[in-house]
Amino acid sequence: MSPRRNRTSSSADSAVRSTGVPMPLGGALRRTESYRGEEWVVQTVAGTAGRFYRCPGCDQEIPPGTGHVVAWPDHSSGVDDRRHWHRACWGARERRGSAIQRGRGAPRY
Repeated sequence: MSPRRNRTSSSADSAVRSTGVPMPLGGALRRTESYRGEEWVVQTVAGTAGRFYRCPGCDQEIPPGTGHVVAWPDHSSGVDDRRHWHRACWGARERRGSAIQRGRGAPRY
C-alpha cells in the first residue's frame, strides 16, 4: 500500500508552470491588498495542526488550528517572506504601530 498523497502532482505542477516559481500556498482564497505602499498577496487559511506562528501585528502567538491570514509581498517569490497574522490584526494593520516587543536575537517563528 502506498502512502496517501494530499495533493495531486498536476495541481502542484500547474502552480510552478504558470509563474515559473512555486507559489507559497494554494490559491483558493488568495487576493491582493495594499500595505505600507506595496502590494501584498493575502490568503485566509484554516490553520495547521501542531504549528505556532507569531503575529507581527500584536506579537502574540497564533495557536495551532486557529484560522488566520498569511500575507507576503507581491514581488516576493519565496516562502521566507510570508507572515502569519490574526485576521483582526491584518484588518487593523494601517491603524496600529508595530507591537514587536522581542529582542533582536529572538526567534521570529
